[in-house]
Amino acid sequence: MFRSWRCAMWTVSIFAPPRKPWTGATAAQAARFTATSASCWRADIDAVSLATPDHWHAIPAVLAAQSGKDIYGEKPLSHNLRDGRAMVQAVARHDCIWQTGSWQRSQDDFRLAAELVRNGRLGRVARIEVGLPTGLTSGPAVIGPPPPELDYELWVGPAPWEPYAQRRVHGNWRHDLNYGGGQLMDWIGHHGDIAHWGMGWDLTGPLEVEGQATYPAEGIWDAPISYHCVARYLGGVEMHIADVGNAEVPEIRSGTRWIGENGHWIWVDRGTLQAEPASLLHEPLSSTEVRFYRSPGHQRNFLDCVKSRQSTLAPAETAHRSASIGHLGHIAMREGRKIRWDPQTEQIIGDPSASRRLGEVPRGSWSL
Repeated sequence: MFRSWRCAMWTVSIFAPPRKPWTGATAAQAARFTATSASCWRADIDAVSLATPDHWHAIPAVLAAQSGKDIYGEKPLSHNLRDGRAMVQAVARHDCIWQTGSWQRSQDDFRLAAELVRNGRLGRVARIEVGLPTGLTSGPAVIGPPPPELDYELWVGPAPWEPYAQRRVHGNWRHDLNYGGGQLMDWIGHHGDIAHWGMGWDLTGPLEVEGQATYPAEGIWDAPISYHCVARYLGGVEMHIADVGNAEVPEIRSGTRWIGENGHWIWVDRGTLQAEPASLLHEPLSSTEVRFYRSPGHQRNFLDCVKSRQSTLAPAETAHRSASIGHLGHIAMREGRKIRWDPQTEQIIGDPSASRRLGEVPRGSWSL
């Protein structure tokens, strides 16, 4: 994705070198990861692009930051909230440029929609609707040895161990909650991120989250098939996040819709920008109103910021706050009750069981 912009690229796979006979997550395996990825930390490499499964976002991101590299990382930022905060802190501590792959911020329709909402064209926003894809089921899966070109022990890495199945890796991992976050986490960094952008919530999060989900009854995937979360923010604004077609909230459609107290709304999705009344889209923004800078393209924005040292459109803290909606939604749905959240301390209030889901104990010798 960066090939056309005067930068030399080198692709390294940390999961599929010639296979070695690992017997578990040991210190030797951690050393193996370091050796395999050492090329990324060379002094003549300025930036890295991380495109690993969610459970492998935090460790290479922190290592890259410690090595002084600027980082383009895919969304969601992290596999859990504790990992996300560690990533944000590492990026800040080492003065790195970070761009998250929430590329909708680089599209004109999404930028205009967020600017109109931010500048009060809807009056007070009372409700936000975020429509995401419905989850999937795996069907029968064959458990067996991994292919020789895949170092499966390394692929599992810091996450809980599960036996190899083709439907668990590569394009399928996001539907297994040990390695991904289902459609909720795959898309919250897109449409949920835009919802935050329009509201000016890039540095904060909800105060309460509750939700219900339907989980697969068979197969090896355990991410929700259908889900509906409600996140409540300061001032009483509710954000409803659901899979499109959910019978509980049939009015929610794909994308992001902000609804004002007066019933006016703005809705944006890929290829669609609508409003009620339609005239809202044609009201000019003055030079004194909040304006977001126009991106030359999401990857180009990252490379420009590597050179200028200005912040990108989707920096790490912003991505962490966008991901927090989905992480907290998963916790509330899995616990089966409403959770209260302090967005300043990033602690769940008065619920030790739910709090244990904020992070995971890495397997074996893996750690941040």
